[in-house]
Amino acid sequence: MLSNQAKIESLLFISGNEGITLTELSQITGILKPALHEQLDKLADKYKQDRSSSLQLIHAEERYKLVTKPALAELVKKYLNSNNITELTGAALETLAIIAYKQPITRIGVDEIRGVQSSSMIQRLQLLELIKENGRLDAPGRPILYVTTDKFLDYFGLESLDQLPELDEEKQEDEEMDLMTLFEQTTGSTEDEEEE
Repeated sequence: MLSNQAKIESLLFISGNEGITLTELSQITGILKPALHEQLDKLADKYKQDRSSSLQLIHAEERYKLVTKPALAELVKKYLNSNNITELTGAALETLAIIAYKQPITRIGVDEIRGVQSSSMIQRLQLLELIKENGRLDAPGRPILYVTTDKFLDYFGLESLDQLPELDEEKQEDEEMDLMTLFEQTTGSTEDEEEE
């Protein structure tokens, strides 16, 4: 059976850039908040002491997040500036199409449409400055809302979002495929879809 620390760590990982609140951790794991505080402190110390780990646990704006250690900033920046991420994968295009048509939308909203977890795709699109955070939804956990950026418009040669074809909500049986088809028509993209 997995330890409480392993459960917490998995939720921190899967929550991605949004992070997760103590309340959310407690509700999902069933662990009381005082015990969670203790486990989070131990986890933070573990990352701090482990020189072979690239991660650290941060606590900001009531949310806990796993991030890379500052000492790796140059390495991460080098990767981000390389050609490895300049092309959008099918999974990234799919995520971007959903955000473009449904904005503002939360990560969970994107996940529900895609049918898979989208944290890493959202992080990648943020790093490419194609999407950005745009406040929080007034709902439990106050999830982050995402919208496209001006760079998104430039990247796809659009003057405004009005140039995206309209979605016919009534005729959609497979919303995800309709979004991708419309987005590919607009952008001229023919990349094969990839799963995250």
